[in-house]
Amino acid sequence: MTKIIVFCLGLVLIGLIIWWFLLPHATTTATAQVQDQQQVVDVQVAGGYDPETVVLRQGIPAVLNFRRSDPSSCLDHVVFPDFGINQALPQNQVVPIKIDTQTAGEYSWACGMDMFHGKLIIQAAQEE
Repeated sequence: MTKIIVFCLGLVLIGLIIWWFLLPHATTTATAQVQDQQQVVDVQVAGGYDPETVVLRQGIPAVLNFRRSDPSSCLDHVVFPDFGINQALPQNQVVPIKIDTQTAGEYSWACGMDMFHGKLIIQAAQEE
């Protein structure tokens, strides 16, 4: 009987690992609104990033306000490799990070351990 229980628990754990690492998860996206010639997006850090994808307009100064409520040491830094940013995120404090929006494209960010990820999309300016 013990072998059956261990076998079933093993199958459940394998299923959870496959679900966590290999299957797609729902993600949230926020598009910044321009106010006073600046874009601002608030990002909650709790077991990951919310929103996980941030859309900005090219050429308009932008600030991402990170607020970490998660006590995990994995999430105590956020790294934007394409912008040379490696910023500490003290728990329960808002940390503003200025983003250079001069170049359109898709950029990633991650926690200090590269386990949790986010995406930054800078959309090309529209001609009017």
